[in-house]
Amino acid sequence: MFGGIHLIRHDTRIDFMRIHKPLMFFSIFMVVASIALVAVKGLNFGIDFRGGILMEVRTSEAADLGGMRETLSNLGLGEVYLQQFGSPQDVLIRLRQQEGGDAAQGAAVQKVKDALGTSVEYRRTEVVGPKVGAELIWKAIYATLLALVGIAAYIWFRYEWHFGLNAILATFHDVITTVGLFSLLGLQFDLASVAAVLTIAGYSVNDTVVIYDRIRDELRRYKKLPVSDIINQSINKTLARTTVTSGLTLLSVLAIALFGGEALRGFAIALVWGIVIGTYSTIFVASPMLIYSNLRGLRAKAAAQATGPAGQTNVPPAGASPAGQPQTSAPKTAAPKAGATTTPATAKPK
Repeated sequence: MFGGIHLIRHDTRIDFMRIHKPLMFFSIFMVVASIALVAVKGLNFGIDFRGGILMEVRTSEAADLGGMRETLSNLGLGEVYLQQFGSPQDVLIRLRQQEGGDAAQGAAVQKVKDALGTSVEYRRTEVVGPKVGAELIWKAIYATLLALVGIAAYIWFRYEWHFGLNAILATFHDVITTVGLFSLLGLQFDLASVAAVLTIAGYSVNDTVVIYDRIRDELRRYKKLPVSDIINQSINKTLARTTVTSGLTLLSVLAIALFGGEALRGFAIALVWGIVIGTYSTIFVASPMLIYSNLRGLRAKAAAQATGPAGQTNVPPAGASPAGQPQTSAPKTAAPKAGATTTPATAKPK
């Protein structure tokens, strides 16, 4: 019978830990470079964060996004973003915040209406001020931090504290490098990008939990095997699952990046990067840091506390009476000496 196609053999013996040190230094470099890029170059914030004009229109036929973009780009209103949503006739138009206060925003809206004409139905017009954009930035930061804290708490309770700490460090690694990618490529960073970052954090932790489960089982099974060998063995045993899961997810995200249009391109690129960096950090960041977490020592200390001092368990000795009750014992009889014989006692005649 056909047994299926195995992309990765189940008996692989790849020594991942042999190269973990240079890759960990490379990960530190990526994190530092990402922070420096955001600090120096900054992010290309979208209208959601820096304010602007949002207009929802409906055309009589399928909207020609290319023609509408060319028409609106010649109005001198800065960058214009068009997004098709719902039916082919529905279009979302986004304009940057115009200088000059509310009067300038109203004039920009009128220019768009004059350019598109009366054949377009204007269903909604909203103006997002810079104050609202600043509030959205802080809410996005709070949402990301709360998600990371929740992930850390879950892993902390499910495993030991060092597993949770290493997992959250790997998740920070993925999130920070993703934001650095937005800064490096100049991709628009908006609420959809925040959703992509949170998705990446959840995906990365999911992959980490699978390998952590295997590492914990192998630690219980092999008491004397070095931790690095246990990690290698665990990664190899889950490598087939990781390859299939990450590969199929990557195919779907690539389809969004190639055919999803301009509005979803930044979101899709972030997810592609997130899948790759999440799988990488699970193998070469989250898992190798367990080598330096003194797993054997912590487990031995916990076992010593459970058994008591000098390896004795905290169980009362046999024959001990409960607390508060006097202990009774049977009368002791002297043992016969070696070579001595015992005879039954006879009654003494009167």
